[in-house]
Parts: sequence; structure tokens; C-alpha cells
Amino acid sequence: MDNEIFKSVDEYIAFRVAKEDTALQKTSTSVREANVADISISPVQGKMLQVFAAACSAKRILELGTFFAYSTIWLARALPLNGKLISIEIDEHQTALAQKNIDNAQLSHLVELRTGKAIDIFQEMINSDEPPFDLIFVDADKPPYLEYFKLAIKLSRPGTIIICDNVIRNGAVLDENATDEKVIGVQRLNNYLSTCNDIVATILQTVGAKEYDGMVMAVVK
Repeated sequence: MDNEIFKSVDEYIAFRVAKEDTALQKTSTSVREANVADISISPVQGKMLQVFAAACSAKRILELGTFFAYSTIWLARALPLNGKLISIEIDEHQTALAQKNIDNAQLSHLVELRTGKAIDIFQEMINSDEPPFDLIFVDADKPPYLEYFKLAIKLSRPGTIIICDNVIRNGAVLDENATDEKVIGVQRLNNYLSTCNDIVATILQTVGAKEYDGMVMAVVK
């Protein structure tokens, strides 16, 4: 099998259960217009996140890595009217672009964007006794993935779902002698899962429009 079949099946699934509306299409267009690599999740992955948020009746969602707010929109649409999604992005310019897409999707009443280093913002939340989140989605820089995960646990409650994207890296995680800091970062997280007693976790391989990768799926005990 080649990647074309994975892409075609992804489109088959999206047509049936993960169709993009105008707001999502415009968000994707804004990425192309910015002339940057599109590192957003796929529509099918977005719908999967939305299903997980609905499954745990999420009222509070934390997202690390806003980018153009594509995943933000999918997640926020699972929230009730009194829900809240906090999304963290390190780049101020990126935050401004994401805010436009959130406004266009008419979700600004549910979404709060925070700009800065994620570890610093996580720690500020912990120090200020931020209420726990029901779902946490991590899709940011890979080297500190383990640190993000440990802090995410501190911002959780029993039953919180933590999802971390891009943890297979096209199979590069199998290389024990890897020198790529992104690969090493996710290897550290993946190895930690086997020793962490605070969670029940697995890793799902993913294929499709975004090619071959994987996601950590964890539930806090």
C-alpha cells in the first residue's frame, strides 16, 4: 500500500462524518495564504478529538499549540454554552491569525488564547489553582513533550483525557540512536508511559491525509 490509499480513505471518512464547513475551510485557506507548512491536524483527526471531548462531556479543554486554530475550532464545538477552551501559542503573530479564525467561526465566547512559553503558562495555572481540565490536547514543539505531559497531569482530574499528537514520526521512534531532537522528545514521552502510574494509556498509529504518525491517548486515574 502507498500513501494514496490512506489519503483516499481519509477523504472517504471525512465526506461521511467530518465535513468541513465554511469556517474550517477558511481556516485551512488562511494557512495556505500565509505560505507556511500546514501542520494542522486533518478533518478526520479533528472529528476524533471532538468525539473524545463529547465522550467525557468536556466543559473545560486545554490545548497546547494553537497554530491557525484548526483543531481549536473542532474541539470548541464540542463544548456546552458555559464551556471554556484555553489554547496556548508561543508566537504572538500566530495568535493574532488564530484569533481571526476563531472569531470567524463565532467561537470567541468559548475560546481564550494565551501567548507565551507553554511550560511557564502551565506553571502559572498550577500556582494559581486553575480548575482541572476535562480534556488536554498537546500538539506543539516535541523536545519538551515529556515535561508538557507531566504538567498536564497536574492540571487534570481523575478521568481527564490527555492526547498528544505526532509521537510516531513516520516510524522514526524505532531508531534507538536517533539524533533528531523531535524524535528524541517523543521517545522520552513514549518511554515514560510504561512507568507512569497516574494514567492508563496507549499509543494509536495514525495514517491518512497527514501520512504516518501516531497519538498518545491517556486517561488520568
